[in-house]
Amino acid sequence: MELLKQISETLQKGDHEQVVELTRQALAENLKPKDILDKGFIAGMDVVGEQFGWHEIFLPDVLMAAKAMHFGMELLKPLLESEESAGLGRVVIGTVQGDLHDIGKNLVGIMLRGAGFEVIDLGNDVSPEDFVETAITEKADVIGMSALLTTTMSAMKKVTALLKEKMPDGSIKTIVGGAPLSARIAEEFGADEYAYDAANAVKRVKQLVP
Repeated sequence: MELLKQISETLQKGDHEQVVELTRQALAENLKPKDILDKGFIAGMDVVGEQFGWHEIFLPDVLMAAKAMHFGMELLKPLLESEESAGLGRVVIGTVQGDLHDIGKNLVGIMLRGAGFEVIDLGNDVSPEDFVETAITEKADVIGMSALLTTTMSAMKKVTALLKEKMPDGSIKTIVGGAPLSARIAEEFGADEYAYDAANAVKRVKQLVP
């Protein structure tokens, strides 16, 4: 529908005021909140993620698009909750114990929310116990771990080992990323997936969630 396409394109430009106006218009025309989310917001953020992955746009552009989506979501959230819309899944993210870097992790969180996931961000310097206990308590589908230092990335192995001990059925998946990581190291650490950037993280998480 033309209006949903307009919402998607306006969101890509990061024009939050126009996104709010178009969202109000869509609701006034009785479009379903879920359709506005899926075909407007998420469709727009999918394009943003793809462009960012190809280095056609940069971090400020992504942040502006995410801000525009945030403003639009303020209108949709109560309506979606009343529809009991579950979203794509629940992801717990954080930077591993001993590591205080969080720019990459924050970007992944923005991109995942934009793609329709519920994100529980534990921040940085997160212990293996916190990762696993939160994921179990919150019934998460995926644990996402970030590290920027070679000296801290081994904490990821502790998380995967503890998760296997607590949840041997493998129902909660793991994905890792960060500058010192590679697919080979991720496999050595026992992670289910490795992402080389934020856009790739969204694709990989989508593959992990049934």
